[in-house]
Amino acid sequence: MKLPSKIKFADDKVKKAFEKLEQGRTEDTKLYEFLVRAFEDIEENAFCGIRIPKKLIPKEYKKKYEIDNLWKYNLPNAWRLLYSVGKQELIVISIVLEWLDHKNYDRKFGYKKS
Repeated sequence: MKLPSKIKFADDKVKKAFEKLEQGRTEDTKLYEFLVRAFEDIEENAFCGIRIPKKLIPKEYKKKYEIDNLWKYNLPNAWRLLYSVGKQELIVISIVLEWLDHKNYDRKFGYKKS
Protein backbone atom coordinates (compact mmCIF):
# COMPACT_ATOMS: atom_id res chain seq x y z
CA MET A 1 0.00 0.00 0.00
CA LYS A 2 1.35 3.39 -1.00
CA LEU A 3 0.29 6.34 1.17
CA PRO A 4 1.49 9.90 0.53
CA SER A 5 2.29 11.97 3.63
CA LYS A 6 3.67 15.29 4.80
CA ILE A 7 6.89 15.48 6.81
CA LYS A 8 6.69 17.05 10.25
CA PHE A 9 9.38 17.20 12.89
CA ALA A 10 8.60 15.86 16.35
CA ASP A 11 9.74 19.13 17.92
CA ASP A 12 11.80 22.27 17.25
CA LYS A 13 14.96 20.64 18.59
CA VAL A 14 14.85 17.96 15.89
CA LYS A 15 14.02 20.54 13.20
CA LYS A 16 16.90 22.82 14.24
CA ALA A 17 19.33 19.88 14.33
CA PHE A 18 18.31 19.04 10.75
CA GLU A 19 18.69 22.65 9.57
CA LYS A 20 22.11 22.90 11.24
CA LEU A 21 23.39 19.93 9.21
CA GLU A 22 23.07 21.90 5.97
CA GLN A 23 25.71 24.40 7.12
CA GLY A 24 27.95 21.87 8.87
CA ARG A 25 31.08 19.97 7.95
CA THR A 26 31.25 17.78 4.86
CA GLU A 27 29.92 14.69 6.64
CA ASP A 28 27.07 16.79 8.08
CA THR A 29 26.07 18.10 4.66
CA LYS A 30 26.12 14.55 3.26
CA LEU A 31 23.83 13.40 6.09
CA TYR A 32 21.59 16.40 5.33
CA GLU A 33 21.37 15.25 1.69
CA PHE A 34 20.59 11.67 2.77
CA LEU A 35 17.81 12.94 5.04
CA VAL A 36 16.33 15.16 2.32
CA ARG A 37 16.17 12.13 0.02
CA ALA A 38 14.58 10.04 2.78
CA PHE A 39 11.99 12.77 3.44
CA GLU A 40 11.10 12.80 -0.26
CA ASP A 41 10.66 9.01 -0.26
CA ILE A 42 8.54 9.14 2.92
CA GLU A 43 6.38 11.95 1.52
CA GLU A 44 5.75 9.78 -1.53
CA ASN A 45 4.96 6.73 0.62
CA ALA A 46 4.76 6.88 4.42
CA PHE A 47 5.20 3.10 4.54
CA CYS A 48 8.47 2.97 2.58
CA GLY A 49 10.48 2.31 5.73
CA ILE A 50 10.70 -0.83 7.82
CA ARG A 51 8.05 -1.20 10.53
CA ILE A 52 9.47 -1.69 14.03
CA PRO A 53 7.41 -4.20 16.06
CA LYS A 54 5.35 -2.47 18.77
CA LYS A 55 7.09 -4.39 21.56
CA LEU A 56 10.45 -2.93 20.44
CA ILE A 57 9.38 0.72 20.42
CA PRO A 58 11.50 2.42 23.10
CA LYS A 59 9.42 3.55 26.09
CA GLU A 60 11.14 6.93 25.76
CA TYR A 61 9.43 7.44 22.38
CA LYS A 62 6.05 6.23 23.57
CA LYS A 63 6.12 8.62 26.51
CA LYS A 64 7.73 11.66 24.88
CA TYR A 65 5.93 11.55 21.52
CA GLU A 66 2.79 9.55 22.43
CA ILE A 67 3.25 7.26 19.43
CA ASP A 68 2.00 3.73 18.87
CA ASN A 69 3.96 2.96 15.70
CA LEU A 70 7.57 3.37 14.64
CA TRP A 71 9.29 3.07 11.28
CA LYS A 72 12.97 2.88 10.37
CA TYR A 73 14.45 4.19 7.14
CA ASN A 74 17.98 2.95 6.46
CA LEU A 75 20.28 5.76 5.36
CA PRO A 76 23.74 5.37 3.79
CA ASN A 77 26.78 4.92 6.04
CA ALA A 78 24.75 2.89 8.57
CA TRP A 79 22.62 5.85 9.74
CA ARG A 80 18.97 5.27 10.67
CA LEU A 81 16.02 7.65 10.45
CA LEU A 82 13.20 6.93 12.90
CA TYR A 83 9.71 8.23 12.26
CA SER A 84 6.11 7.59 13.15
CA VAL A 85 3.07 7.74 10.88
CA GLY A 86 0.00 9.57 12.10
CA LYS A 87 -2.81 11.73 10.83
CA GLN A 88 -3.74 15.35 11.24
CA GLU A 89 -7.32 15.93 10.15
CA LEU A 90 -7.41 14.31 6.69
CA ILE A 91 -3.68 14.58 6.06
CA VAL A 92 -1.30 11.72 6.76
CA ILE A 93 1.85 12.98 8.43
CA SER A 94 5.21 11.33 9.00
CA ILE A 95 6.81 12.62 12.19
CA VAL A 96 10.60 12.61 12.25
CA LEU A 97 11.78 11.59 15.72
CA GLU A 98 15.55 11.38 15.24
CA TRP A 99 18.37 9.92 13.20
CA LEU A 100 21.29 8.07 14.69
CA ASP A 101 24.25 6.02 13.62
CA HIS A 102 24.14 2.24 13.67
CA LYS A 103 26.01 1.94 16.99
CA ASN A 104 23.58 4.21 18.83
CA TYR A 105 20.61 2.60 17.06
CA ASP A 106 21.72 -0.81 18.37
CA ARG A 107 22.05 0.63 21.88
CA LYS A 108 18.63 2.29 21.81
CA PHE A 109 16.93 -0.95 20.80
CA GLY A 110 19.00 -3.11 23.13
CA TYR A 111 20.73 -5.09 20.39
CA LYS A 112 24.16 -4.37 21.88
CA LYS A 113 25.09 -3.18 25.33
CA SER A 114 27.53 -0.23 25.52
